[in-house]
Amino acid sequence: MINQVTLVGRLTKDPELRYTPDGKAVSNITVAVNRNFRNHAGDYEADFVHCTLWKRTAENTAQYCKKGSIVGITGRIQTRRYDNQEGKKVYVTEVIAELVQFIGTKQQNDGKAKEFEHIGL
Repeated sequence: MINQVTLVGRLTKDPELRYTPDGKAVSNITVAVNRNFRNHAGDYEADFVHCTLWKRTAENTAQYCKKGSIVGITGRIQTRRYDNQEGKKVYVTEVIAELVQFIGTKQQNDGKAKEFEHIGL
């Protein structure tokens, strides 16, 4: 079976780094990925994909990226479910990132995008 996802998009907010009780770094981010076609109004729409990053990938992304940064993500789709406080089942689909490529940021004052080196796991 194959479960592989590749995305390129912009971060919707600054990554927030936290640590699990056993000391593993984790960060949840949302990546806005433009669709390749226009809607009936002639505008491009975007999908907002939730991604989970672990260990060095989470730490490096939190250190070098911010809202608006362009990232490439390779990972896998994961689904899970849980019961919320009202007892209703909640289903979650997310990308578990295995590799994050830092492509650039929003335009700097000089009009050039700052580029980042590739930082893997």
